[in-house]
Amino acid sequence: MKKLIILGGNPETAVLVSTAISMGIYTIVVDPNPDAPAKKNASEFYNIDGFEVDRIVQLAKDLKVDGVLVGVADILVKPYREICEKLNMPCYATKEAIEAFCSKDGFKRYCHEYKIQDIPGIYLNETSNIDKPKNVDFPLMIKPVDSGGGVGMKICRDDKDYKESVKTALKFSKKGVVLVEKYMDCDDMAAYYTFQNGIPYLSATYDRVTTKKQGDLSPVGIGAIYPSKHTALFVKKIHPELSEFFKALHIRNGVLNIQFFVEDGVFYAYDPGFRLQGEAPHIHLAHINGFDHRKMLINFALTGIFGEKDFHVKNDYMFKGKTACTMWVLLTEGMINSIEGLDKIKADKDVVFILDRFKTGDTVSKDWLGTERQVFARIYIVTDTILEMNSKITELKNILKIRDNQGNNMILTWLEPFDSKKYL
Repeated sequence: MKKLIILGGNPETAVLVSTAISMGIYTIVVDPNPDAPAKKNASEFYNIDGFEVDRIVQLAKDLKVDGVLVGVADILVKPYREICEKLNMPCYATKEAIEAFCSKDGFKRYCHEYKIQDIPGIYLNETSNIDKPKNVDFPLMIKPVDSGGGVGMKICRDDKDYKESVKTALKFSKKGVVLVEKYMDCDDMAAYYTFQNGIPYLSATYDRVTTKKQGDLSPVGIGAIYPSKHTALFVKKIHPELSEFFKALHIRNGVLNIQFFVEDGVFYAYDPGFRLQGEAPHIHLAHINGFDHRKMLINFALTGIFGEKDFHVKNDYMFKGKTACTMWVLLTEGMINSIEGLDKIKADKDVVFILDRFKTGDTVSKDWLGTERQVFARIYIVTDTILEMNSKITELKNILKIRDNQGNNMILTWLEPFDSKKYL
């Protein structure tokens, strides 16, 4: 039986662990949190921080593992590469790609070098004068350069709020660096790429919907619709530029998600993820197009081969004319007393997968609001048309009920049906 170390233990990585186990692989999870969800199914686990490179290298030698793979965690992509290099094992992440995609400051630097439009902004560190820069106006988005999932992020609308938010964001950055950017209030989309033997394939595009219900906390996703209404313009205008960019980064294999704000036909790149995503486009791709990035990455870690020879034939970013949607269910602060309707949703013919992260008795704490830790579930739906999808969205939100100890509704808000004319 092959042995695989997986770095990270969040709920999204737990799905990767289950996939590896279903493939008959002995799976070893490394994460400092003793209660990490990915450890529940693992064949074996260790309470080690993913940044303890030499310790993990020694563990891999002691256990005679056959491969190492990073889970759904941006910050662990760099140590993943270092561990693989020391063990001489397959790794999809090139040095240049890590510099470009695994921190917000690195991404900005590479975008400027390769003429990719990004969001106007500046960097501050602990020794900087933190007065608001003169070349950008409120509202501003403050974010640590090296944290994900919305942690430490805040929209600021005045000087007092701005200074407090910069100080808070600095605490969440390992590098001690904060990015101050123009706050973009416009369309939000993403492009999801598969790399095979040095060729970048666009595998999916989707429009992101976020909620503004939590004031100036970081906007958190409440859903996504595939393909994006901006797909044709993206393929014509941005895909050729990105393909040149990827070539310069020497990427051979792997998966990459890049988000874009779209305003007046201009695409502003932000927030890349050079690994499997929390949004998990791979679930829709596996269902519709018949290839599974989780299995491809697991096989790559063990063999150095990424995907089948016919991958490019199956790859279709227009999803064979179908419509796919991910509904994110966000919770407000409090303790979950009851969950109704989840089993009925799981049994729905159009629901292809549900990742649920909480159970009754769990508590959502106040400091999780504005981050992905408040996500109760992601519901993956596939229909033939946008009109069918809209009626399914309405149907599902009438089924699920989550209440606290006082009987109050804990679901923050629901994804609304889409403007069908834009997606026909």
